[in-house]
Amino acid sequence: MNFKESFLTALAALFANKLRALLTMLGIIIGVAAVITMIAIGEGAQKAVIDRIQSMGTNLLFVSPGAQRGGGVTVIQFGTSVRMRNSDSDALVENVPAAEAIVPEYNQRAQVKYQNRNWNTRVVGTIPEYEEVRSFKAAFGRYFTHAEEEGVAKVCVIGQTIVDNLFPIADPLGQTIRINGESFEIVGVLETKGQSGFQNPDDQIIVPLSTAQRRIYGVDYLSQITAKVVDDQKMDEVFLDIERVLRREHKLREDQANDFTIRNQADIIATFEETQQTFTFLLAGIAAVSLLVGGIGIMNIMIVSVTERTREIGVRKAMGARRNDIMSQFLIESVVMSVVGGCLGIGLGVLASYLIATYGNLTPIISVNSIALSFLFASFVGVFFGIYPAWKAATSHVIDALRYE
Repeated sequence: MNFKESFLTALAALFANKLRALLTMLGIIIGVAAVITMIAIGEGAQKAVIDRIQSMGTNLLFVSPGAQRGGGVTVIQFGTSVRMRNSDSDALVENVPAAEAIVPEYNQRAQVKYQNRNWNTRVVGTIPEYEEVRSFKAAFGRYFTHAEEEGVAKVCVIGQTIVDNLFPIADPLGQTIRINGESFEIVGVLETKGQSGFQNPDDQIIVPLSTAQRRIYGVDYLSQITAKVVDDQKMDEVFLDIERVLRREHKLREDQANDFTIRNQADIIATFEETQQTFTFLLAGIAAVSLLVGGIGIMNIMIVSVTERTREIGVRKAMGARRNDIMSQFLIESVVMSVVGGCLGIGLGVLASYLIATYGNLTPIISVNSIALSFLFASFVGVFFGIYPAWKAATSHVIDALRYE
């Protein structure tokens, strides 16, 4: 029996039990779809976040407290008493001339209320330059002014998510909301950025730094300082100047490590890519388990099929069929179920990626590599888990098979 005859015989056997074949393929379909969907959504989220970071420009340096570098490794000191204060920001303004802007920031989550509606969001206390440096511009209304920042004014600029949840009908401009019990006038609404991976830049409220520190949270320190460099070529110079100034402000000896960390956009993107890639591989690995489960299902059903068709196998052997003919027929059945299941899984995975992405407001990236990997793995599963049932069928004795009822 040649390959064509074996293939047609295998297809006839599968069509004779269509429902069983479909249920057998279900594990492969779900596994392939899950792998493609997880990788597509993961890469789409990664691209969205990276695009968001890059949109702020490549000439930004971010200074954060509570970390030190040692041996090339960044060690985060959770619960550290080391703080960055307003005086650090003032010192950078005075002593780092190559920095176009120095923007201090304090942020923390807070409960926001308007009439009978509540929302928990991120509140950022900063200065007016935040609008240009971090590319969070006001689409409607305005930002607060330096006079309002110095006067500890209770004004704010809100993101679109806040508008959607607190002002589904009313115009938010000029309205008063309460942030942790304090009344604030809304003077502006931020441009819509859209969801970026695990963070939503539209879900934030921006207030004057002095107001956040004194009226909302009662703190005298900063979460972060952002430095915008005039020229990309001066990034290293500004980096060293910031390090020098902050070490002097923190009174660190030469033998002491930095109690702060300075990072640029490239560092942040590289770290995020590594984290996201690990997370994507983890999800894809979990999804691949269903492929193995599907393979085991194929093997079980094929063993049942061999048992049910024992007499048929005996008749074929009595008529001259060789072991290779019997083995190839059952192996082809297993591979066909895996390949068809893989194709259906690819279609389902692409469809699921776009449906989830539409709901999650991001664009999936359907990778040819992920499709090829899933398809090849599904085919391998069909061969691997189909070998034993095929071997069992091929090695059955003719007399015993003909006697089987």
